[in-house]
Amino acid sequence: MGILGKSYGFEITTILLLFMVNTAHSIGANWGTQASHPLHPSIIVKLLKDNGIQKVKLFDAEARVLNSFSGSGIEVMVGIPNEMLYSIANSVEAAERWVERNVSAHVSSNNVDIRYVAVGNEPFLSTYNGTFISTTFPAIRNIQAALIKAGLANRVKVTCPLNADVYQSSTEQPSTGDFRPDIRDLMIEIVNFLSLNGAPFTVNIYPFISLYNDANFPVEFAFFDGYSSPINDQGRIYTNVFDANYDTLVWALQKSGNGNLTIIVGEMGWPTDGDRNANVALAQRFNQGFISQMNRGTPMRPGPVDAYLFGLVDEDKKSVQPGNFERHWGIFYFDGTPKYNLSLGSNSRGLVPASNVHHLPNRWCVMSPSASTEDPQVALSVSYACDRADCTSLGQGTSCSNLDARGNISYAFNSYYQENNQLETACQFPNLSVITTTDPSIGSCRFKVMIQPSNLRSGGYLLEPMKMAQMLVILWTLL
Repeated sequence: MGILGKSYGFEITTILLLFMVNTAHSIGANWGTQASHPLHPSIIVKLLKDNGIQKVKLFDAEARVLNSFSGSGIEVMVGIPNEMLYSIANSVEAAERWVERNVSAHVSSNNVDIRYVAVGNEPFLSTYNGTFISTTFPAIRNIQAALIKAGLANRVKVTCPLNADVYQSSTEQPSTGDFRPDIRDLMIEIVNFLSLNGAPFTVNIYPFISLYNDANFPVEFAFFDGYSSPINDQGRIYTNVFDANYDTLVWALQKSGNGNLTIIVGEMGWPTDGDRNANVALAQRFNQGFISQMNRGTPMRPGPVDAYLFGLVDEDKKSVQPGNFERHWGIFYFDGTPKYNLSLGSNSRGLVPASNVHHLPNRWCVMSPSASTEDPQVALSVSYACDRADCTSLGQGTSCSNLDARGNISYAFNSYYQENNQLETACQFPNLSVITTTDPSIGSCRFKVMIQPSNLRSGGYLLEPMKMAQMLVILWTLL
């Protein structure tokens, strides 16, 4: 039997068919922009193309970002934030205006290949306490109606990225899977609607989160290179949690009468910092393992899996409420530098770095050699710096866990200094800090040098007057 469940030989037609299938289901990537110094959209588009990434998932529909995909040939999924669900759910006209401005205009005049509109992002997460329960489905319906009115319904499909917590199983076996009881009726309405309109079910699956939330979770089950105690579900063997999770959804869909509904994995990946299980080695192992087997499929759904890696580049402004790892999901660092060797299938050479990225000068803000760690101003200064910059690489089990006290203080100072574009005033912690041209990086701990802001000339990322005032106030207080 072949990889698609059919007999095969060496006929040219079969080889071409397999090539077409693999191309259609090459890995995509999520591009989030919650960063203090985001790469320019044109750099991102070239980064995607250089790495053979043919589809991208966005979390909003910013015009400047969408314009950059004009004529690129990259398939785009645009997003509607949860905060907009109420207005779109309660007004067909609002949905029509959104589609006209964020889909129609780019498809028709800008030649942007928009394929999906993602309505909301994980709106049924249990942590939202039902906030978006009543607005998500009406918003989906109204966006679909707006796509129909715009004549785009055959080209652009509506979907709703959902967290895997919308379904569950009563045992470890996927065949006991079904939608969560509190939203089961709503989920069946949604999947029926998606099926009726030829639209996909989008789900985000994170084995890392399973490991993060459960100290007893078997580590090897999170990866794709074998597990000594696989799950046997009616003869279907599961050696990794991704396949088991995915097929739990398949069973839930099957029980709702929609067993053949198309599934897109909207997010899946592994972070590289911010937790003891978040590091470069495990991220490479997970992502390469998935990519190597994605065209094989799962026991219930043999064949290529349609999926988007999360994420493309690190985002240093993401909320760390779920954990410090949230700012480290990228397969590239903030500046487009590859974190590890990764073959994406279409690009077997490994990751290609971003080009035309310009860094600020090689300068760092560190703790002054003459300063003492016992200085009572240290704690206030470090707290100030970390509250306003990114210190998530500090702590037990992180990439900078090897630093001593002075190293931790220096890292905090430098993070603030770089985020504020190396302004001299951003390295004036009273009698504590000094600017150096000697790289303080140690081992796996990288002291960053920030990239030049993409809109520096317009002042977009320069230290804002309010930040300057805050800095002066705290300096006066410390002094």
